[in-house]
Amino acid sequence: MIKLYSDAATKGNPGPTGLGWLIVTDGKQSQQNASLKLADNHHGEFAAAIAAFSDLSERFGTDQVVIYYTDSRLVADAIGKGYAKHYQKELDQLLTLIDTFPTVVTQWVSEGQNRGAHTLANQALNHMLAN
Repeated sequence: MIKLYSDAATKGNPGPTGLGWLIVTDGKQSQQNASLKLADNHHGEFAAAIAAFSDLSERFGTDQVVIYYTDSRLVADAIGKGYAKHYQKELDQLLTLIDTFPTVVTQWVSEGQNRGAHTLANQALNHMLAN
């Protein structure tokens, strides 16, 4: 079983956006981040989830059960419903990735419970703003 956390941090809305994700498997952590030059917070949250699942499948394959944690109610609800009014394109891309795994359980968590991914997203944002 793999635990996957993702988050986005945006300065302005839209604005520069940091993405962060944390993969926890066999007691080990893999911390990753990336950035987008311009995105609103919701697009950032979907982009972080897409990046996280893409990275997960590339590094660990798709034969594991995944518990996915996000502090974005929009992303968590959209995954559960299979629908996102203004973000269907992003959701469809995310669901295509999710569907490659045998089981993915999505869990909404508070920002405090998603601190690792939140920190990684802020690090990516701060790095982008400093350069």
